Formats: sequence, structure tokens, C-alpha cells
Amino acid sequence: MDFGTVRENLARVREHIALIQAREGLDHRVTIVGVTKGHPAEAVRAASQGGLRDIGENRVQEALKKLEQVGRQSLRWHLIGHLQTNKAKYVPGVFDMVHSVDSDKVAAALRSAWERRAAAKGDREPMEILLQVNLAGEEQKTGCPPELATELAHAMVASQALRLRGVMTMAPLTGDVKIQRRVFAALREIRDTLRRDGLDVPELSMGMSADYEAAIAEGSTMVRLGTVLFGERET
Repeated sequence: MDFGTVRENLARVREHIALIQAREGLDHRVTIVGVTKGHPAEAVRAASQGGLRDIGENRVQEALKKLEQVGRQSLRWHLIGHLQTNKAKYVPGVFDMVHSVDSDKVAAALRSAWERRAAAKGDREPMEILLQVNLAGEEQKTGCPPELATELAHAMVASQALRLRGVMTMAPLTGDVKIQRRVFAALREIRDTLRRDGLDVPELSMGMSADYEAAIAEGSTMVRLGTVLFGERET
């Protein structure tokens, strides 16, 4: 697969984001997380060479394999897919941010993994995480119910192992922009409620290739983009 157009694709997306923000009266920084799930390590190299600094992977084992092939370089690695608790032991020291913490169980597994690493390596820098909220109400999507988001968020910030940085969601698979914006606006409201409670949670991870325009319009600070940057996946 040819990844020679990644730089141009990235420039096009950045220009589009700037246009949407100008239209909506927004000017905050938006982090583009390049989703390389299902793509070979060459996609990561192309992203790095094209000026992208944030890489997102859905599966722990796939990410570990690519890290072996390309190294950390100056990249920030994001775990954006559902985290099975038995894979939590691989996360500390590997991923710079976990977007998909959606329960006490997952948070506890990450805390335990962090404590083991801290004891072995002496590295006590907390892990950056996002609280995933299922605002689409779809059973096939992971994420905590919105009515539990505030309680879970406050529980997470009490841990020295975890540094809650914000919230994440996925919109329903629909081309209806009104539905997309309604879901993204609801996540923004949850984030703003947490900030009014005194939590330092600036990040809104929302928007993928098919709906990032609506997410940007509703204030997204992180978009997770695969197809628009790298083309269709091999797997």
C-alpha cells in the first residue's frame, strides 16, 4: 500500500479543521490522532515523516508489534480501542494516553499495572486517561452510561496512578449531522460539568473520519482519523 499522500491528506484535514473552527468562532488547538489500526508499520513511518506526532491503535498487541518495528521516535501513542483488563499490564510505559477507560474495573486494572511498574522501574509519572462515555446508547459500543460519568470521573482523579485529562465518545454510525452534533454536544456538556466541579479535564476526544466535521463544530480537541489520512485498512 502506498502511503505517499499522508502529508497532503494531513494538510487538507488541518485546513478543513481551521475553516470549521473559523465558522464556529473557535480557535483552540486540535490534536489529530492518526489511527493506524489495520495498517502496516509503514503507515506509522509515513505519518511521522508527514508531521503527525500522535498515533492511535485499537489493539494492544498490534501496537506493541509496530512499536518494535518503528520505535517510539518522537511519537505519542494513544490506545483508543476497548481495553481488556488482562492486557492492562502492557499499557504503562507504552501508551501515552488511554482513551477508553469506561469502568471502575478497567481503571483498577490500570492502577494495578501502574503500581507494579512503579515498584519495578521507579517511574511514578501517572498515566493520562480519558473517560469513555456511551452517548449513542448502542449496545455494541463500549463506554460508561452518561448518568455514571460524573461519579466515575471523580473516582478516577482520586488515584495517584491515573491522570484524567478529559472524556471520549463515538457517535452513532449515521450520516445525519444533527444526530452527530447532538451526541458531541452532550459529551461537551459532561466535560464542562466536570470542569465546573474543579476537575482539570480539557480534552474532548470525539470525531472520526466520517464525522469529524461535526465534532470540530462542537468543540472537539482530539479527532481520531484513519481513512481520511491512510486510506482503507488492509484488515
